[in-house]
Amino acid sequence: MDKLQRWLQKWLMPVAEMLERQRHLQAVKDGIVGIVPVIIIGSFCLVPTGIGNMLGGGVLQWVNAHNSVITLPTYFTTNIMSLYAALFIANSLAKSYDIKNVLVGPSAILAHLILSVTISEEGGWVVSYLGAEGLFVAIISGLLVVEVMRLCTKYHLTIKMPESVPPMVADSFSALVPLVIDVAAAVAVASICMAAGSTVFPQVIMNILAPAITSMDSLPAVMLIIFITQLLWVFGLHGAAITSSVWAPFAIANASANAAAVAAGQTPAHVFTFGFYYGFLQVSGSGMTLGLVILMMLSKAKSLRAIGRIGVIPSLFGVNEPIIFGVPLIMNPFLMVPFVFGPVIVAGLNYLAMSTGLVGLPLWESPGFLPPGFQAFLLTLDWKAAVMAVLNVVIMTLFYFPFFKMMEADELKKEQVR
Repeated sequence: MDKLQRWLQKWLMPVAEMLERQRHLQAVKDGIVGIVPVIIIGSFCLVPTGIGNMLGGGVLQWVNAHNSVITLPTYFTTNIMSLYAALFIANSLAKSYDIKNVLVGPSAILAHLILSVTISEEGGWVVSYLGAEGLFVAIISGLLVVEVMRLCTKYHLTIKMPESVPPMVADSFSALVPLVIDVAAAVAVASICMAAGSTVFPQVIMNILAPAITSMDSLPAVMLIIFITQLLWVFGLHGAAITSSVWAPFAIANASANAAAVAAGQTPAHVFTFGFYYGFLQVSGSGMTLGLVILMMLSKAKSLRAIGRIGVIPSLFGVNEPIIFGVPLIMNPFLMVPFVFGPVIVAGLNYLAMSTGLVGLPLWESPGFLPPGFQAFLLTLDWKAAVMAVLNVVIMTLFYFPFFKMMEADELKKEQVR
């Protein structure tokens, strides 16, 4: 075990620390996480449609009669989520550079609109690529405008106003040259795409990423993501924060595709979504530690019992940092094996249960930080999903138990010495 830990520290830690410090990846992660509340609101507006399709009869008739009102918020939330993503990503990256110009976010939105919207012959906007299909373009737009502004500032390619000018006016003029560059670049790219194949830039990006998007929603990919996430936690790095910068855009796109299928009365096709990750694979927190917390509460060791009592309420709502850092689970020779490999096995079982139709697929996104089973049910409207989420905690408790008893025995020896 010591040799393994030393080997992982030597080869894994530098890579993980590099990813954690990489400002662009962190900006993407912050931006994608930032739009989750927007997606949840849009998804909740589709819940009546899902219930109506499930029950049929008078319920379905009522939903269809009032559908235009019920689903109205979706046009301004999930259907244009990439606009919000571009804004949040740009603001996050600008903050990391200590760029305080208030026009950074609006500049990202403008660049994203030029790249993603086409104009019909009648002069109307075609905005079909402002939803999940435009997320990857939103990443490009958000990062691009900040880098352009940073370079323009660095090389003094901005218009400076006297200090007596109000900050908002000064920001407007200092952002003018970068904005001209952003608009020119976006127009050039959009024009090339239209001239080359009468398509839009988001479609070009989606065509390029199609193999990656397909492979991300697979059993090996899901198990690998969980394995890397848990392994990073062992070394004191926030696993989900690091890995989500890679998988979150794909998971959000999958969730939006499922929600669109539900709205159209079709069957959703994707397992791996944002809600699946947090509602099933991270229920009660990374490592699904609620069962471990209960074991600690019942422990004969005073120190473990005290930590368990402190951590039980947060763990019920998916916040288990008090346990990860309090036990600690970081570099813990007793709990490393179940903490890393237990969730990988559970992830595989959950993916198989959903992909084979045993448990309903995610229909949309739902609120997080709920006790085990609640988010799973809201996510799928399937009681079996709630049972599976609870079973995940039970299975993980069984994984933890023999290793916990060894740790408890060691702690009791230390307490006797004290």
